Amino acid sequence: MRIIALYLPQFHTFPENDAWWGKGYTEWTAVKRATPLFKGHRQPKVPLDGYYDLVHEGGEVFLRQAALANEYGIYGFAFYQYYFTGKTLMEKPLEIFLNNPDIHINFCLCWANETWTRAWYDRQEEILLKQEYGSERQWKQHFDYNLRFFTDPRYIKVDNKPIFPIYRSFDIDCFPEMQKLWDSWAREAGFDGIFWITGNTAAMQEKRRELFDASYDFEPGYSLKHGLRPIQKLSYSSSTFIRHLMNRLPWHRDEARKLLERRIPIDWIYESITTRNYAENEYPGIIAEWDNTPRRGWKGLLYSGSSPELFRNALEELRKKVDGRKEDFVFLNAFNEWGEGAAVEPSGEMRYAYLDAIKKTTA
Repeated sequence: MRIIALYLPQFHTFPENDAWWGKGYTEWTAVKRATPLFKGHRQPKVPLDGYYDLVHEGGEVFLRQAALANEYGIYGFAFYQYYFTGKTLMEKPLEIFLNNPDIHINFCLCWANETWTRAWYDRQEEILLKQEYGSERQWKQHFDYNLRFFTDPRYIKVDNKPIFPIYRSFDIDCFPEMQKLWDSWAREAGFDGIFWITGNTAAMQEKRRELFDASYDFEPGYSLKHGLRPIQKLSYSSSTFIRHLMNRLPWHRDEARKLLERRIPIDWIYESITTRNYAENEYPGIIAEWDNTPRRGWKGLLYSGSSPELFRNALEELRKKVDGRKEDFVFLNAFNEWGEGAAVEPSGEMRYAYLDAIKKTTA
């Protein structure tokens, strides 16, 4: 079982974040301001190795994280790429990583091709940066930018093809044309094409499966939307509705008094993940924890009851499903998604417990 951990590079300042969210904003801003929303709520969460900056300390941070990943059985990182028809966001950490070949960890790019909105504040209609796809000139520009990464010996490849996960491939109407050209350019560069991977998410699913070499499950969203049993869906929707109504009562109008509306037992997600049948080219997904209240407050979502033991049990079941496969990838969400409470990177509370669970199941 080769675990590829999704990796968020938003731990540094850049002009767009300053303009959209306030001067000096990074992912740590939300993480630090998190507060407990109910008795026993484990917030805020603090990284064991401190709050790092992926630009000013990027090389040192990546060296430390790569050493952790290698020691504890993580096969590689899937760095989120934010690319908008020639414009990049959060590209500096990835370029620092690329320019430091002494950082020994497998990696790939995962194109997070969403339009940026103020969704964190429940204002999805307010667009910050629209994702568009252009035509051949823009496709070639994107390919040429990525080629520097594809040719790195650390880049994960299948059958001499760089893997390229796309979060929302169904949004790309021009994908068949773009794919044909990218494959051609990849062959000119000495590869046998691109190994295309579509994301299975909570949103609409990719219907053009014949165009893709594989898929990966983006958890927990995929299981929440498509994997719960009917009784679980009913329980979740009814409890959420009740809390929503209670938050509209006069004594809950104060933000400090509001209830966290969405809570789900994490074992429901693990049940869905571990009992699902996966085709040879379907790569399972997994989470250790999830709590995005640092970003969304009482409108957030918490998967309750998480523990290293439950995580390890789920990993053990997944290992049985992928052992013996030619490509035994499992996508972990995530290595360092601190703002969504989806991190296996050591914390002051959990320390190395989640990494230990990975190590014990991949040894």
